[in-house]
Amino acid sequence: MNIFVSSLSYNTTSEGLTQLFSEYGEVTSANVIMDKFTGRSRGFGFVEMPDSAAAQKAIDELNGTELDGKTINVNVARPRTERSDDNRSNRNGNGGGYRRY
Repeated sequence: MNIFVSSLSYNTTSEGLTQLFSEYGEVTSANVIMDKFTGRSRGFGFVEMPDSAAAQKAIDELNGTELDGKTINVNVARPRTERSDDNRSNRNGNGGGYRRY
């Protein structure tokens, strides 16, 4: 089962997530997502656990607990949806704002 963990401290590491979730069962992978420009944590990550029962127990018991000084949110990860140009509110790429001249 793929688990989404959010509200992570910028000090939380992938190893820290592995250690935390290993208390509930085998962890296949744990990754804190890093910003590609700054190299700093983006404040969320993913944990993969092969045993669904152990993963659900981890979700139930860890959601709302504290890790590295922050209260974390732990949920089942939803599949990533692809964004298309039709879903954008502004197609000129300037983020929806306008410029006064």
